[in-house]
Amino acid sequence: MHRKLPAITPENSAFWQGGAEGRLMIHHCDACAKWFHPPAPICPHCASRGVSAKAVSGRGSVYSFTVNRQAWDADLAEPYVVATVELAEQRGLRFVTNVIDCPVQTVSIDMPVAVRFMQQEDIWLPLFAPEAA
Repeated sequence: MHRKLPAITPENSAFWQGGAEGRLMIHHCDACAKWFHPPAPICPHCASRGVSAKAVSGRGSVYSFTVNRQAWDADLAEPYVVATVELAEQRGLRFVTNVIDCPVQTVSIDMPVAVRFMQQEDIWLPLFAPEAA
């Protein structure tokens, strides 16, 4: 499935291109030690400029989700899961993604997931699949 790709900026390049090395890169503040997403040049927690992208484990859990059954584009295979995943590194560190590699009816709240990357051009999209037991 081809997706609309984001514009690469100095702030977000590590996030969108870290998958080339198999790493999920999330911004971290050196001053308050908090993680945050989306990437930004200033920490949203303490306003420090001492921020940088660092690799996280790539593990998390499904915080919320919906199953989309509408083919919004001819290239979109439906149904598919749109989920908010909370990363293991910090409570409240969440982002919107897709859950893949499982039947949509098996996705559930708190389901353990792990990152998988889908490359399109120079972007590595972080998607999540059920974590192997």
